[in-house]
Amino acid sequence: MSAPDAPLDWVELSGRRAKGRRPDYFDNPALDRLYSTVFALAAEVSALRERQDTIERLLDAKGTLSRADIEAYEPDRAAGEERGLATRAYVARIMRGFQQEVEALEASDPPIMDVVERLSRE
Repeated sequence: MSAPDAPLDWVELSGRRAKGRRPDYFDNPALDRLYSTVFALAAEVSALRERQDTIERLLDAKGTLSRADIEAYEPDRAAGEERGLATRAYVARIMRGFQQEVEALEASDPPIMDVVERLSRE
């Protein structure tokens, strides 16, 4: 473990594991690992999109930029709202396949009252 004022070691932090067993969501452990990897990559892309947005905004405002400008940048309310909308749209695109599966499952199940009514006639 490093001293309190030492810079964070992101490589070390990324290798840490949560206590306890990882939850299983699928019967095939390879699917769990695949989805975990895909979502980790999606999070990285999201972070890169925010950093790119920072760079574009700084270039628009100043015409030049430095790494210090990028690191110090804090979006104002309007920029934060734009980023929030963009992130929600990005997540919706990523999750659309899952959403379509849920919608298909919901569409294939008749409402319970329809089932009750049909059974009461039989």
